[in-house]
Amino acid sequence: MGSVRLLGACAVGAMVLGTFGLSDRSVAQDVDPAELVKDIHAIFGEHHARAVHAKGVVLDATFEPTEEARQLSKAAVFAGKVKATIRLSDTTGIPEIPDADPNASPHGLAIKFTLGDGSEMDVVTHSFNGFPAATAADFDMFLKAVAASGPGATKPTPIEKYLEAHPNAVPFVTKQNPPPESLATTTYFGVNAFAFVDDSGKRSIVRYRFVPEAGDRYLDAAAAAAKGPNYLMDEIAERVAKGPVAFDWFAQIAQAGDKADDPSTPWPEDRQLIKLGKLEITAKAADQEGLNKSLLFLPNNVPDGIEVADPMIEVRSAAYPISFGERQ
Repeated sequence: MGSVRLLGACAVGAMVLGTFGLSDRSVAQDVDPAELVKDIHAIFGEHHARAVHAKGVVLDATFEPTEEARQLSKAAVFAGKVKATIRLSDTTGIPEIPDADPNASPHGLAIKFTLGDGSEMDVVTHSFNGFPAATAADFDMFLKAVAASGPGATKPTPIEKYLEAHPNAVPFVTKQNPPPESLATTTYFGVNAFAFVDDSGKRSIVRYRFVPEAGDRYLDAAAAAAKGPNYLMDEIAERVAKGPVAFDWFAQIAQAGDKADDPSTPWPEDRQLIKLGKLEITAKAADQEGLNKSLLFLPNNVPDGIEVADPMIEVRSAAYPISFGERQ
């Protein structure tokens, strides 16, 4: 795959609000989810594991919301302290990828909250503020271009042609962070936008951001080269055994003109960030093999008070169960 990086939280879906940049692209999201999974396998091979983020570690956590979160959304996840199961991961569909491999980035943070009534809510994020495609159809083209751009590909290669036609994808391919010191020292971003709905019916368009309490810290080339193939998976287990690992969960609030339906376009950094609460990782889960096999995180699995605001989410949520079935 060379320097081309596939997205951690793979892809695509239906709905949204016009004042936040919803365009005619929303009708161009018709892509077969099974085709997306097939295209990913063409890049990484079939390993009877997750199509992407095949290598990961599962941990126990809790989440405590802020009063500001309760004012922004009536969702049950913000009603009080809840338990959560999280999975931190490398990208790719290769279960044995070395953690310091450049293609292991962006790293993933997926969360399954257990709400007070026993229902669940899922969040899927990765450690890059952006995505290589604006729509599901574009993402399908991106995957096919990566798969067709091996060492023998004619210049300009399909991926070079894709990047020329889709300049917003270039940062995703060329500007990934170096390997982090820890899975607890990198910020994770929600790829897609959601609508938060408060008790009065007011909607706010948001993207998620999980900021590490330990700060963002990365390795230089020499330090990364000296690390073992599983250093991130081992380090997070050692770190959490010494004490809780915390992330602050923020909602970045869109302003008029910000694109809710284009994850390849980050919103400006001057947009308001509202702290939703603290995610605290408390222990490495006991049954790693069983949980890695059984956990399924669906981006559209949200409670009342949170709504899908990016058409990519629904196809993305349809693709994950296909990959899930393949690893059973």
